[in-house]
Amino acid sequence: MNIERIKERLTLYEKLMRLDKPIGTLLLLWPTLWALWIASGGRPGWLMTWIFCLGTLLMRSAGCVMNDLADRKFDAHVKRTRERPLAAGRVSVTEALWLAAVLTLAAFGLVLALNRFAIALSFVALALAATYPYTKRFLSVPQAYLGVTFGFGIPMAFAAVSNLLPPLCWWLLLANIFWVLAYDTEYAMVDRDDDLRIGIRTSAVTLGRYDVAAVMLCYAAMLAVLVMIGMKLHFGLYYYLGLGAAGLIMLYHYGLIRERGREGCFKAFLHNNWVGGVVFAGIAANYFWR
Repeated sequence: MNIERIKERLTLYEKLMRLDKPIGTLLLLWPTLWALWIASGGRPGWLMTWIFCLGTLLMRSAGCVMNDLADRKFDAHVKRTRERPLAAGRVSVTEALWLAAVLTLAAFGLVLALNRFAIALSFVALALAATYPYTKRFLSVPQAYLGVTFGFGIPMAFAAVSNLLPPLCWWLLLANIFWVLAYDTEYAMVDRDDDLRIGIRTSAVTLGRYDVAAVMLCYAAMLAVLVMIGMKLHFGLYYYLGLGAAGLIMLYHYGLIRERGREGCFKAFLHNNWVGGVVFAGIAANYFWR
């Protein structure tokens, strides 16, 4: 195999893993960092932070490969996804299976540096990632399942830091579920016409004309849970400034999605990176200047 052929395959694998589109990794990483900082009292340690950051990248990449394996026949009929390597036939199913296996094993290698509780939870995380793509066949709102899948770094972080899963862990996971319901509905609004045609179930299809209202209600619920967490932990001004900034960003998203245009909805989805980022900034600043 010559050099050009190797470069071509690596480029296709990069696209299959979505390394060229880091938004998914960031949306997974922010709630994991929220949990790491809260569980450790703002002092998670650099090694643990590195393990969770790299592990998030690896598992998100593996999850993208698993998703495309499950959806390859559907993706070929959707405008936004028809050029994905598996849907377009440029990467074989066997190649994709090997790639998913290597990424999963690499992530598990990192988890082995954590305690037994976190290692046990990693198997639950893998099961969630592997089964999520199929929920679009039978769940009316698969985004709720995705919220648990994308937020499972939260219980893993608490387990790794304290070897416990306190009620606070589940409240933080609930906030993340509301957030995922909001931003992934925005994402689903982009493909609604195609999803209706091919029979895929999403929150955008299920909610119909109530989609925008549901997105904003989920944003509000996320903020309400985070406010409750802040009160429980006696967080200070910096934390609430972060939540206020997140609220302003959410209002901006309303302006992007209210007309339900593909471009505006996709822009709102991508912009959720800033929601997660400012919430984390508020948490980190709260501990740093406490």
